[in-house]
Amino acid sequence: MGALFLTFTAYSQSVDTSSLHNATLSGIIDYALANQPAVKQAEISQEITDLQIKNRLADWYPQLNFNYNYQRNFELPVNIIGGNQVRFGVFNTSSLQLTATQNIFNRDALLASRTQQDVKLVASKQTENAKINLVANVSKNFYDLLATEQQRKITEANIIMLSRSLKDARARYDAGITDKTDYQRATIALNNAIASKKEIEEALNAKIANLKFLINYPGEKELSLQYDSAGLEQEIYLDTLQPPSYTKRVEYQQLQAQLRLQEANVRYNKWSYIPTVSANGAYIRNFLNDNFAKLYNQSFPNSYAALTLGFPIFQGGKRKNNIVIAERQADQTKLELTNFINQAGSEYRTAMARYRANMANYHALKENMELAAEVHRIIELQYREGIKTYLELITAQTDLRAAQINYFNAVYGLLSSKIDVQKADGAILLK
Repeated sequence: MGALFLTFTAYSQSVDTSSLHNATLSGIIDYALANQPAVKQAEISQEITDLQIKNRLADWYPQLNFNYNYQRNFELPVNIIGGNQVRFGVFNTSSLQLTATQNIFNRDALLASRTQQDVKLVASKQTENAKINLVANVSKNFYDLLATEQQRKITEANIIMLSRSLKDARARYDAGITDKTDYQRATIALNNAIASKKEIEEALNAKIANLKFLINYPGEKELSLQYDSAGLEQEIYLDTLQPPSYTKRVEYQQLQAQLRLQEANVRYNKWSYIPTVSANGAYIRNFLNDNFAKLYNQSFPNSYAALTLGFPIFQGGKRKNNIVIAERQADQTKLELTNFINQAGSEYRTAMARYRANMANYHALKENMELAAEVHRIIELQYREGIKTYLELITAQTDLRAAQINYFNAVYGLLSSKIDVQKADGAILLK
């Protein structure tokens, strides 16, 4: 079991005060899903969409309204009757009105009720897509970070080995067994290794900072990562014979729902030829009196119920044009769906080809590392016996370090390419 304990200080806008100690990849992903702003924005958008649907569906419920009115007439209206001026009305009027309207057929409300599931699906898939992208990016950054950490460990071990070699070379020179070029070469190799370690450490700091940013983790807090190298190596394998299934892709499901919404929009525009029908009614109490103090002593109620039918006869061809526009929009979505299927197939084949190439590279580099370790062990023994030169030992050490770094890069690169295959196949599952 290996663990990373890394600290990088930077500005962060996160308000979450929790810390990640000995966090596994799963724990980091859980933290990211709970704190990443892009995911939260998608969740808020989904919530807004749900509320907007409820607002549209509310049009099917009875709409009740109450109005109160008071009017003071300073001069009463005049009418001429038989050549005489006659004033009508009273100086004070007031009314209480309770009105009710019930939609019987309304194409806006009908569209909302018939498309609510697909609208919710599009919004939920948008959230799911944001989470899938986050999981993929976090995983690949995690593996990249581990590869850099392995480089640091290998370089540290190499520094220890080179320090020992430098000490031996100096002792041999002082004893007059070899000339000074051996310990000079050892000094050069050690200095290069120390400089390489510093470069790797700076790269490691940058990558841990990037991971913190990606998961919205406070930059001033310690982030310690825990991982099992052997366990991760067992996770590199993938079924390469399984055919791709683009129907599992979130984007495909979104486009399918979008197409259904476009087809519903075509029907919606065709419904514009159907009259709107609504029932309405009101209860009104009027109060009339010239004396304001006696205005509410007597009321004059009236009430009614009505059925309203609205039918636009001619709109200059607008309805026909809207139907054609909706049909063309549906055609566009069909083409988008076809294009996505082709794109998804290409993405899967590309990702799978890269995975297979990385798998072949992994096996080759694993064998190289084992051979380099064996060669170094033998040459080191031969050097101590005086059979091999120091230059050959340095070459063997350099080959071993390069083989080890290449091997671990291959392991974590293979894990990243596996993520690409799973993403292209829609196989990244969320909890």
